[in-house]
Amino acid sequence: MVAVEDASGYQGCADCVVAPASPEEMAATLRRAAGLGVAVTPSGAGTGITGGRCPQGGWLVSTERLRRLEVTRGRAVAGAGVLLRDLQAAAARTGQFYAPDPTEWTASLGGSIATNASGSRSFLYGSTRRHLLSLTAVFADGAVRTFRRGEPLDFPYQPVRQPATTKNTAGYRLPEHATWIDLLCGSEGTLALIAEAEVSLLPQPGALLSGAVFFPGLDPALAAVDQWRPVPQLRMLEFMDEASLAILRHDAAAPVPEHARACLMIEQQLDGLEGDPIDAWLERLAAAGALEQSWFGTTAAGRERFRAMLERAGEAVLRERFRAFRHSLPEAVNARVRSRGFEKISSDFAVPVARNAEMMDFYRRELESAFPGRYTIYGHIGDAHVHVNILPESAGDAARGRSWMHGAAREAVRLGGTVSAEHGLGKRKRDLLMLMFSPEEIASMRAVKSRLDPQWRLSPGTLFPDPNVTI
Repeated sequence: MVAVEDASGYQGCADCVVAPASPEEMAATLRRAAGLGVAVTPSGAGTGITGGRCPQGGWLVSTERLRRLEVTRGRAVAGAGVLLRDLQAAAARTGQFYAPDPTEWTASLGGSIATNASGSRSFLYGSTRRHLLSLTAVFADGAVRTFRRGEPLDFPYQPVRQPATTKNTAGYRLPEHATWIDLLCGSEGTLALIAEAEVSLLPQPGALLSGAVFFPGLDPALAAVDQWRPVPQLRMLEFMDEASLAILRHDAAAPVPEHARACLMIEQQLDGLEGDPIDAWLERLAAAGALEQSWFGTTAAGRERFRAMLERAGEAVLRERFRAFRHSLPEAVNARVRSRGFEKISSDFAVPVARNAEMMDFYRRELESAFPGRYTIYGHIGDAHVHVNILPESAGDAARGRSWMHGAAREAVRLGGTVSAEHGLGKRKRDLLMLMFSPEEIASMRAVKSRLDPQWRLSPGTLFPDPNVTI
């Protein structure tokens, strides 16, 4: 047996690991598994946090050797095992970029397709699904099919309603007139294994303006979110609460102002904008009551310091500083939780943008009551999609944290939201599906699963309790 673990600490085991080097080899692997009646679980780079890659027996099919990567103008063809950082680097050499921007750039392309990942730039560009031009998939019987964007499903199904959120990856996407890419992207390896994809690339912006804006309290930060959402060509609007900033000060030695109690990180594409963007942001910051220590200057001297910083470091270097600052937080949170011997307890809920204030009020009220000083809130607030992390100090904390997450999921659904916006449900969170969808809607999803994987051998236990395997 081979032990398997994901980034959350969830554990599983496989009878063996197979690493095909081509779609043809993957197809041969699945044909052998079909002949033996063996369960198959796909595995990318292991950065997931819901246990999807962790089997309970059967074969683990690793995509690590599926590394084909060809970049042309406006698109790239990439194997499922290509890491996002390698795709971005190859695209950058041609003056292009891949729009989805998950926190973990060491994630594989196949894994990000499996969960319809998004990340910080989803505020402007949306999730992975929007950027897929074609998918090459291998089904449970070893059949290989390539689907182009817009190719409709060729079998009958009962449509399933979708939440009114900007992002969703809970269950199967089955709207009226669903397409194969709609369905397979976000299906978490339960319907087919992704072998290869063709993705769209965008031209690198001629200029970007990035900023970390610090506030003396939570309320002015939340007010600024509503004021800044309409800013033209804003592609990032991220949030960190007071506890998040405290962790960054302590664990990452980040330059966080002493009096900062909340932070918004922004990034704006400047191409084609009229006027001076720095002047426009200085006005916004002054109106929002941002601290002068923000990585925008709010005084004339601060403005000149910011201009000098741009000239000295260059925009690309400065953007990397912001990226490192933003991405060091989830790493620090994960390390802190796991150092205490617990699995990650975090949310991936999103609500319609108009209900963001209600959800944030719920978080603030309920978390302060249940876990004072033992939680963080950060993430994609532009999409009304922030991540709550419980930081348990005892087994009792951990148990209450898991229970609390169910209550928070119910509240997100009550507000018209989703129980998973970008990470998927995997095995750890599959029970949340029934909070969001009716028994009839789940039956529709299960019918699709049974049609494409009649023996339920692909990713058993992910999304649904499996009839053949006890987990």
